[in-house]
Amino acid sequence: MFQDQRTADAKAWKEMAAARLGLGRVHPGSAILFLCDMQEKFRHKIAYFPQIVSVASRMLKVARLLEMPAVLTEQYPQGLGPTVPELGAGDLQPLTKTCFSMVPVLQQELDSRPQLRSVLLCGIEAQACILNTTLDLLDRGLEVHVVVDACSSRSQVDRLVALARMRQSGAFLSTSEGLILQLVSDAAHPQFKEIQKVIKDPAPDSGLLGLFQG
Repeated sequence: MFQDQRTADAKAWKEMAAARLGLGRVHPGSAILFLCDMQEKFRHKIAYFPQIVSVASRMLKVARLLEMPAVLTEQYPQGLGPTVPELGAGDLQPLTKTCFSMVPVLQQELDSRPQLRSVLLCGIEAQACILNTTLDLLDRGLEVHVVVDACSSRSQVDRLVALARMRQSGAFLSTSEGLILQLVSDAAHPQFKEIQKVIKDPAPDSGLLGLFQG
């Protein structure tokens, strides 16, 4: 019994130390997936919109396999339409907002999860709702992992500068596959074979290489 307690204490200490060091480790039990404003009226205006939605859909599938919570927002749906069906989020109740941050409408959700440490963030637009959501979450002391191949904007300049701005503020920039493999952490995970099917093919190109090379 004492050995078990020492092991548990050591694990807790390592997790706290990692949090203090800002290593950005993610665990399903202390993480949540945010899906931001992937709506019909943006379909033909956002650069790489189909690819962004496809990658966000991958993240949602993995969140379900790992029993990790996910939340969905819609920006003024009366004017911008509903969430696109290909995201596969039909079972999630979207929260309507007008604010350029997801946090105000998700206040209750965040307050109800005292164990929460990490937010994985997908959606649009990078310089608007993604950036402002990131800053609000960082202000709450949460780690933010921006899924770069699941975030975009109308302008690729706005997208690039917003990603740089979020990194400057302390957010982690990660690819979808990098985060998925962090969440699973071990090929012996009971859900790994199902998750392997999700990431078997590389994530679609969303123009990131050109952004960072330009």
